[in-house]
Amino acid sequence: MRNFTIFFVALLLLASPLLRVVRCQSESEAEVVEGGDIGLVGDEVQDFGDGNFAPASGIDTVCVFPKNSAKLVTAGEETELLVGMKNDGESTVNVIAIKATVHLPFDHQLLVQNLSTQGFNNASVPASAQATFPYIFAVSKYLQPGTFDLVGTIVYEIDQYPFQSTFYNGTIEVVESGGFLSIESVFLVTLGLALLFLLGLWLHGQFQRISKKNKKAPKVEVGTRSTDASMDEWLQGTAYTQSLSNKSKKKK
Repeated sequence: MRNFTIFFVALLLLASPLLRVVRCQSESEAEVVEGGDIGLVGDEVQDFGDGNFAPASGIDTVCVFPKNSAKLVTAGEETELLVGMKNDGESTVNVIAIKATVHLPFDHQLLVQNLSTQGFNNASVPASAQATFPYIFAVSKYLQPGTFDLVGTIVYEIDQYPFQSTFYNGTIEVVESGGFLSIESVFLVTLGLALLFLLGLWLHGQFQRISKKNKKAPKVEVGTRSTDASMDEWLQGTAYTQSLSNKSKKKK
């Protein structure tokens, strides 16, 4: 399994839209044969429908998202992944098609989308050989951004008996195309601006109400007559009262 993984990673560096099949002739020699035209179901490619088949023994599969370790899928745009197959059996494997579906992560019974089925013409993996198959898919542009589960299946024949293997059953992150702002971000920004506007209106109303109260409040004059009378009684007989009486006599 370790040797298979190392070989598959090395093969990814040479991967192209054409199928590359490696025939293991000896421990020190290998031949690369290009073939296996890509087509869609209905273009003279055998279609097994939605049947579920058991995986064949001796067949191992792996999946890699090239230059996309985060598994980001842009809604409405094509995404490519590579499917690696290793045939440890005794018979040649004829690859029929690759298909995939998108599900909600918490319940696979809830199907979100059936992705396109990609068929292959004359694609085979001989015994004791390994091969890489490209699969290009696109989720709906109306799919809401978020985390979803992708289930990918490769359908093949061995001795004219159909089989299938699941090469990927994990999460993908769907993102919106055309910018960093999502629908949720626009909604939150709009909601925040609306709340700020309402807060400003409320503060303006409170300020105007307080200003009107201050204008309508009556002015209260504080009298000093009682205070002056008490001061006169307290100052009677002092030098201050005598000077005041002398001044009043001089004025007369």
